Amino acid sequence: MEVREQFLMYKGLPVFGRVSKPHFRREAKEYASQEACFIFVNEGEFSVRAQDEVLELDSNTGLLAKCLNYFYEISKKQQQVGDGLDVIGVLLHPEIMEGIFEADLSQSSYQVNFNLKQVQIDALFDAFRQSIAILIDNPDLADEAMLKNKLKEFVLLLTKSSNAPTSLDFLAAIFKPNHVEFKTVVQSNLYSSLSVDELAKLCHMSTSSFKRKFKNVYNESPKKYIAQKKVEKASALLKVKENRVSDVAYDVGFETVSTFNRSFKSVTGKSPSAYRLTQTA
Repeated sequence: MEVREQFLMYKGLPVFGRVSKPHFRREAKEYASQEACFIFVNEGEFSVRAQDEVLELDSNTGLLAKCLNYFYEISKKQQQVGDGLDVIGVLLHPEIMEGIFEADLSQSSYQVNFNLKQVQIDALFDAFRQSIAILIDNPDLADEAMLKNKLKEFVLLLTKSSNAPTSLDFLAAIFKPNHVEFKTVVQSNLYSSLSVDELAKLCHMSTSSFKRKFKNVYNESPKKYIAQKKVEKASALLKVKENRVSDVAYDVGFETVSTFNRSFKSVTGKSPSAYRLTQTA
């Protein structure tokens, strides 16, 4: 499967799109000021990693996301499920929403306690997905009036499914990201395979600012601290004889056994296999 992208534009901004691509390891969805989105999965399975949570998505679950940084990820297990991904996205922009609903979003103080939310795709959502797929495949049908109506329909559908008081309240809430504490982001992703650069991105910081903040909070460099924590968890897992070294490496966030071996030995002075021999189950 080759990468394929198609978008429908309204008032100069993309509002509906379809993206098809082969499997990948991890890709960033970087912060877009004042842009929320919803993702329908047509084919494939993947995960979404945000500041303090990881959500699993497939054709039965959609993703509602506020305007923040997060990552799309494909695990080794997920790569075996199919040969690619196909998704449909709905992009929501406050200036467009205010025009369609003739409302000022700043007039609502309504908030919701999530940045990302899984949404079950019921018959109504599925019918909407199919209607957008038809428009994307037949862009001549997607005139301004049609796109305006589809955007309004979708917001009304989301408002009802989220139990928000009004469409104005729902829209105001999804353009207000919830703050996640620095330490919460770090601890929630300790055993991922995120690089320091990627972890900084989740914190919405430059790498240099992230390293300074990390040093102030943990009194250690992120590389050394994270390696130590991963090895501590791996040491506990290796005490269980049934746990294979390769599985332990993956569980604590190493992408290869060779990298795991080097990191483990640098901290403990022993290879994982040698360490295991000194332990009892």
